[in-house]
Amino acid sequence: MSTSTLSPSAALALRLAAALPQTQCTRCGYPDCQAYAEALAAGKAEINQCPPGGAEGVARLAAITGRPVLPLNPEHGLEAPRQLAVIDEAWCIGCTLCIKACPADCIVGAPKAMHLIVAAQCTGCELCVPACPVDCISLVNASGEASGWQAWSAAQAAEALDRYRFRGERLAREKRENDARLQAEAQAKLADLPAASQISDPVVLDRKRAMIEAALARARAKRAE
Repeated sequence: MSTSTLSPSAALALRLAAALPQTQCTRCGYPDCQAYAEALAAGKAEINQCPPGGAEGVARLAAITGRPVLPLNPEHGLEAPRQLAVIDEAWCIGCTLCIKACPADCIVGAPKAMHLIVAAQCTGCELCVPACPVDCISLVNASGEASGWQAWSAAQAAEALDRYRFRGERLAREKRENDARLQAEAQAKLADLPAASQISDPVVLDRKRAMIEAALARARAKRAE
């Protein structure tokens, strides 16, 4: 979408998002980098809440917003080299919780099978660490002495954003498919209820039919939102 078709606030948010490293780490206090950019554009957040961006990131945001440069707020974390998550194969139990937590879809594996982190795609967001119930994920330095935006490239940030968007699209698609499957099953159950049920009481059957119809109505309403 061209920035000329956006509102001033939306266009500003777009520019601010482009100045963020796109780790989606949530340390800024927002669910993702885009939400932080939108809060900045609306004047609801400070420019010094992104540890992965570091001091250079704060300076970038200051230049875009016209606000004075501030030191990074330690409440959100400290500037440090970019981290890479590593799984200890000996302790991984294949619970898949880290896979669900990863915003970049860079952890592969199956239930009850050892998981693997694709190093080239890991943003070092750290979200997988607290998700692991057996503490088998550690972080290692991935950028040497470089920290903040110095540890990133524009290409890395763009790839991280692409993977985050792809993950969102995948989750939305899987939810739609699951909702459709559940609705089809509910409709089939409703059609077969009198023949398949062991209940002969028509009052009880009507109550169960009403419950299924209400569930279907809620599903339809949710899809229409």
